[in-house]
Amino acid sequence: MRVAALLLIPLLAGCTYGAPAAGAGSGAPAGGTTTTAATTTIDVSLTAATTTATPYGNAGGFAPVVTNVALGSMVRFVNVDSFAHTASSLNGTSFPASSPLGASALNVAGATLSGGWTSGTLGAGTGSQTLLADKAGTYLYGCFFHYGSPMRGAIVVK
Repeated sequence: MRVAALLLIPLLAGCTYGAPAAGAGSGAPAGGTTTTAATTTIDVSLTAATTTATPYGNAGGFAPVVTNVALGSMVRFVNVDSFAHTASSLNGTSFPASSPLGASALNVAGATLSGGWTSGTLGAGTGSQTLLADKAGTYLYGCFFHYGSPMRGAIVVK
């Protein structure tokens, strides 16, 4: 009887009530390979970037100035200089002549590119939340503090 109980323990361990079936929800497709969304990092630096003409207007302060990413990937901003910056989404298909960003750009908001977002204030050496490239399109953004420098960029999701 004791031997039978010991043999049942491993079998019952795989049948825990409420637990997902083996292999379910693991994020791994059949075959065992784990797939994760790629994360693209955009460097934020007023001092290292030059002004570049883009299809959306002059931009700079972010590297790359125009970032191409695949649908479903993630984007993160990292401040690599000593000034505070933001990376905050803009509406429209070209950069406005003057900054449309208000004080709300100073607080972290958003998780998807299509939903509108801001990194909030990024101190030296800090990074933003990761943003999901959830819909194809072009997403313009700028820095609250240095928009006129012109500290602006674009993310193109394909």
